[in-house]
Amino acid sequence: MQRSPLLAWLFIGPAMAVMVAACLYPVVSALQLSLFDWSMGTPWSSARWVGLDNFVSAFQNPRVWGSLWTTLWFAGLSVGLEMILGIALALALEKPIRGIAFFRTLFILPMMIAPVAVGLAWRYMFDAQFGLINAFLGVLGIGAKAWLAEPGLAFAAIVIADIWQWTPFVFIMIAAALANVDGAVIEASRIDGANWWQMTMRVKLPMILHVIAITLMMRLIDAFRVLEVIYVLTFGGPGDSTEILSLHIYKTAFIGQQLGSAAAISVLLLVVVMGLSWFALRLSNPLKDNGGRD
Repeated sequence: MQRSPLLAWLFIGPAMAVMVAACLYPVVSALQLSLFDWSMGTPWSSARWVGLDNFVSAFQNPRVWGSLWTTLWFAGLSVGLEMILGIALALALEKPIRGIAFFRTLFILPMMIAPVAVGLAWRYMFDAQFGLINAFLGVLGIGAKAWLAEPGLAFAAIVIADIWQWTPFVFIMIAAALANVDGAVIEASRIDGANWWQMTMRVKLPMILHVIAITLMMRLIDAFRVLEVIYVLTFGGPGDSTEILSLHIYKTAFIGQQLGSAAAISVLLLVVVMGLSWFALRLSNPLKDNGGRD
């Protein structure tokens, strides 16, 4: 039976239209805006063509490089710890124990909370006078800390908040992968005399390495785009110690009213995220080794 190409386009047409409207159009608009000097509240006819000057200014701006370094440091530290904790939790809760459904639900809850609510909750907990964190430190005999007023502690605060919110995502991915590990392979390794550590490090984790790599890339991509929690928790302060690149773009656009410069930096961030996305797609493509041939 010969299928009509028109019928195929009829089915995928609405989805493609939504994708173009929701994804492609904003990207094209950002590319266009990055070539102009324009301030919000003024007519577009007053926009001045500057070509690639906004990109040159972004590369020469030390705050952009500082924000990029903060983003890299934040993404590497938070995602690295999330991967370790998520894998450890998945391995710990792999065996059926009493109340396992309750614990799994409890671990998933932080991921379901709105990022703004997460930022507000942690802001109150890190409060220097009335925060729960300092109250707990007082019980341990440790003096109160100005968590959001010192650069190092403020950076630790945003990392802790991100770990709390997104470790459940890693847990879900790894737990699902472990559930699909072939039981015959595990039983064979047990018969061969492998202990728990050997089965974990030499059998289970290598078998789900593909999923671990995809989870890592997905979390790195999301860490480069995080905004709401840091916006509410520290707003990039004190100083610029927690100003990641997405927050710097926000400040440049809506506080500095330099929309062209903000668009140029957004395009640069888009290139970085697209590179990570391409790498994640390469990892998740089971046909990449044979070029799509059976």
